[in-house]
Amino acid sequence: MTRYDTAYLLERAWVDDALHDEVLVEVSGGRFSRVEVGGRVALDADPAPTRLAGITLPGLANTHSHAFHRALRGRTQRDRGTFWSWREQMYAVAGRIDPDAMFELARAVYREMAAAGITTVGEFHYLHHQAGGTPYEEPNLMGTLLVEAAREAGIRITLLDACYLAGGFGEPLEGVQRRFGDGDAERWALRVEALAKGVAGRDHARVGAAIHSVRAVPADQLRVVAEAAVGRPLHVHLSEQPAENEGCRAAYGVSPTRLLHDAGVLGRGTTVVHATHVDAWDVALLGVTGTTVSLCPTTERDLADGVGPALRLHEAGSPLTLGSDSQAVVDLFEEMRATELHERLATQRRGHWRAEQLLAAGVGGHASLGWDDAGRIAVGQRADLVTVDSRSVRTAGTGADAGTVVFAASAADVTHVVVDGWVLGREVGEVGRELDDVVGRLLS
Repeated sequence: MTRYDTAYLLERAWVDDALHDEVLVEVSGGRFSRVEVGGRVALDADPAPTRLAGITLPGLANTHSHAFHRALRGRTQRDRGTFWSWREQMYAVAGRIDPDAMFELARAVYREMAAAGITTVGEFHYLHHQAGGTPYEEPNLMGTLLVEAAREAGIRITLLDACYLAGGFGEPLEGVQRRFGDGDAERWALRVEALAKGVAGRDHARVGAAIHSVRAVPADQLRVVAEAAVGRPLHVHLSEQPAENEGCRAAYGVSPTRLLHDAGVLGRGTTVVHATHVDAWDVALLGVTGTTVSLCPTTERDLADGVGPALRLHEAGSPLTLGSDSQAVVDLFEEMRATELHERLATQRRGHWRAEQLLAAGVGGHASLGWDDAGRIAVGQRADLVTVDSRSVRTAGTGADAGTVVFAASAADVTHVVVDGWVLGREVGEVGRELDDVVGRLLS
C-alpha cells in the first residue's frame, strides 16, 4: 500500500446520492479536502491528478460478517438440509479454529473484501474462548487478532463482540457453544470494556456490541447488554428462522422483535440482522424506532432462510444496509442485486427498488458500524474510493449509471480501492492462493 496526499479526477462518481461526470477530489491526511463536481484541473496542478476511469463509489460497508464461515464455502452447499443442519457443520469448523487459524483466515477474508471494494466491515464475533469455554490467558485474544487481521488487510473494522449465554430458550451451552459464553451479561460487559480499552487509539478499529439472538441471550440479560452498549453500535440476529419466533413466543409470549423492544434494545443505534420472518407489527416497531436492518440476501438464500419484507421495512422507516454474513459470496454488488431479484421471486412482480436506493444501501452502512465520517465523497469525510470498470465484459453497454453498478457489475469489476487515503495494491490471485492455503490447512 502507498499513501498519498494527492488528487484524483474521477470519470464518474457517486456524490450527493447521484452520479456525476468529471469529479475532482483532493486528499489530505486521509480525508477529502476538496470535492468539485465538473472540476477542471489546471495543466500545472501539483501533484497532477490521477485519472480513474469508470464509476467511482465512496467505499462499501459490509455490516454483517462471520469471517471464519469462509471455510465453509463450496462445502456446505453440496448437502441437503436446513439452516439447523448447516449450523452443525459450522459448529464443526468453529471447534477447530485456534488463534493462528483465526488470524490467518480472517486476514485472507478481509483481503478478499478489500479487493471487492469493501472499506469497512462489521465483524459479528462470538468465537471468544478455548474449547470447553476456558478463557485464553488474554481473554480478548481472538478479538484482538481480528482487529489486527483487518489492519493488515487494509480495511476498517467494527468488532461487534457478541453476548452468547444460552444454547437455546432455557437450554445451557453445549459442546462448541461453550467457546462462545461468558457466563452472564455482566462478565461479558467487563470483558468487552477491556477489549475497547485495548483497541482505543487504533484509527482503523472500533468496538461495538452484539446480542447473538433472543435464543442465545435470556430476556433478563437483554437490558444489561443494551445498557453496556450505550454509545456503541449494537447488532443482533433477528427472526432469521420461524423456529426462533415459535420458541420465543413459547418462552415469553411475544415475538423476538417485541422482546427486544421491551428490553430497550431497539433504536437508532441498533441494527438487526436478517429480519426475515417478521410480521406487520414487528415491521412497525422496527420502523418507528428507526432501527437499522442489515440484509444478507446471498446467505439467506444459501441457507434457505426465506425472503424478508425488505421494502416494507424501508417504507416503515428502517434504514437498510447489506452484509456478506456467511461469506457464501463476498460481493456487495450481488447483495444489492439480490435484494431486488429475491423480491421479484417472492411477489412475481418486477421493479420494487430503484438502483439508486440499492446503491445507497451498499455505501450507507458505515454509520451503523460507528463510522459517521465514512460513506460519502465529501469534504472532511474519510478518503475511500472504489472504482468499478464500466466497460468490462459484464458492464459494457449498460449505460454507466447506477443500474450498471447494481444490475451488471460484480466484485471482479473493482479496479481501484483507496481506504483512508491508502491505495490497496494486493493482487486478487495472491489473495486466492492465501485463502486456498489457510482453508486447506484448517480442514485437513
